[in-house]
Amino acid sequence: MAGSLAFLAGGCSDDADGKPADVSVTADKLCGGSAVTKDAAKAIEFITGETRFIASGENSTVTDAAEELTREAITSTHKRGDICRIYPYAPVDELRMRWELMSNAPTGTPDPKFTRLPMGERAGAAHDTAYVTFACGRNQPDYISAWAESTGRPTEPEGDERPLKNAYATLAHSFALAMAKELDCADNAGLKPKPSLIPAT
Repeated sequence: MAGSLAFLAGGCSDDADGKPADVSVTADKLCGGSAVTKDAAKAIEFITGETRFIASGENSTVTDAAEELTREAITSTHKRGDICRIYPYAPVDELRMRWELMSNAPTGTPDPKFTRLPMGERAGAAHDTAYVTFACGRNQPDYISAWAESTGRPTEPEGDERPLKNAYATLAHSFALAMAKELDCADNAGLKPKPSLIPAT
């Protein structure tokens, strides 16, 4: 996709009150389904400890988001917003899938809480969040980050954090890849079918 890109996703709500549809689904059916790979579905279950979730709204899909992105591209240079929110069928915090659009490549020193991973332009994972940034556009590419994060104040895990970091990174990669495909980024923006979870050196 040539030119600038912006990303504004529809919410996960489905009724007149703006609340998620009260329909129980499995993880692979969330957010339109196409963005959630089998590995990402397992990651969602691992993070939440649940196997059933409240269905996402009809407009909470990568397809809807990409259509809105192209409409916003003319005037947008740096924006943020939701892709989809995931609500387990349990009284626990939600998972938030969000995006960030940047006109320039990410620079500077990453937050030390993130373990850097070799995906896209830059990727990192912590015990409660992860992101994957990729470039899209053949002439003047923009940079899009897909984020997976827990809301509230997640408790830091005791012992090895790697399983949680890998789960969040897998989820962020799944949405980043789905977005790159929907936006027709060249070579899927260099993202591989599977996430790369071995820390970058």
